[in-house]
Amino acid sequence: MNESNIGKEREIDYNAIPASIRRRPYFIIAPGLLILIGILVPFGIAIFLSFTNFSFRSSTNWRFVGVTNWKGTFTDPAFYHAVWVTLRYAFYATLTQMAIGVAVALLLRKDNMFSRVLKVLFTFPLMVAPAIAVLIWQLMTSNSVGVLEGLLNFFGVFNFPWASSHRTAMFTAVLIDTWVNTPFILLLVLAGLQSLPKSPFEAAQVDGASSWFIFKTLTFPMLKPFIYIALLFRVMASLQEFGIIFALSKGGPGDTLMNISLTGYITAFQFLRMGKALPYLLVLWTICYVTAYLLVKKQRKLVKMAQGY
Repeated sequence: MNESNIGKEREIDYNAIPASIRRRPYFIIAPGLLILIGILVPFGIAIFLSFTNFSFRSSTNWRFVGVTNWKGTFTDPAFYHAVWVTLRYAFYATLTQMAIGVAVALLLRKDNMFSRVLKVLFTFPLMVAPAIAVLIWQLMTSNSVGVLEGLLNFFGVFNFPWASSHRTAMFTAVLIDTWVNTPFILLLVLAGLQSLPKSPFEAAQVDGASSWFIFKTLTFPMLKPFIYIALLFRVMASLQEFGIIFALSKGGPGDTLMNISLTGYITAFQFLRMGKALPYLLVLWTICYVTAYLLVKKQRKLVKMAQGY
C-alpha cells in the first residue's frame, strides 16, 4: 500500500459526522463568546462616550468634543484628590485585612472544636451586605446607645467623632471594610494551609526545627501563592470600593472619602454628566488592570518556584 492510499484512508469524512456532533464546538465556545461581547461592547461604548458631552439631561442631544473631558479630568484637582483617596484607602484596607486574616488563619490552622467554632463565627460578616454592615456599625458607634462608644467611655474617651470628622472618617470606613472582608482572606489562607504537603513539616519537626524556623522556611514560602491570590482579590475590591463609603458618609465629611468610584458616580448620576464621569472610571480601570497584571505575574512566578521550575 503506497503513501497516497494511506493518506486517503486517514482522511475524515466530515459529511458522515452527525450534525449534532459537528455543532458541539460552537456550543462550547458560545458562552465564552457571549461573555466577551458583554464585556467588550460596554467597554467600547464607554471609551467612545468619554469623548462626547453625553448627558442624562438629554440623551439624544450630544456631540463629539474630542479630548475635552480627558483634559478637564487631568487638570482638575478633584481628580488627583480622588486618586489619592483611592490609593490610600486600598493600601490601609488591604494591609489591615491581610495582616489580620493571615495571622488568624495561622492561629486556627489546627483542627479542633475551638477552631471550628471560630471559623463559623468569622464567616458571619461575609453574609452581611456592605450597606447593612454600615448600619450595624453606625448603631454600635452611636454617641447615645452605641456599644463601642460605651467601651470608649470606660477608657475615658467621650464623643469619638468616627465618620463625622475628616481625621477619623478613613479609619472608620477601613474598620467596617475590615470587619466585612477579613473573613474572606481568612478562609482563603486556611484553604491554602490545609493543602500544603505534610511531609516537609514532619521532617522538620523530627530534625528538631523550631516553630519560627518552620514558618520562615516552609510555611510562608509555600503559602505565598495563596496569599497573593487573596491580595489580588482584596486590592481590586478596595480600589473600587463604593458601597461602604457611600452608605457611611457619601464621601464626606467634605471630600474626605471622595474616591474615584464615588466621584464618577456623583458626576454621572447627580450632575448628569456621563461624558465627564467616564474618564474617572476608565482611569480606575487602568489602575486596576496594571495592579492585577503585576500581582498575577508575581503569583505565577511563585507557583512555578513552588513546583520547582
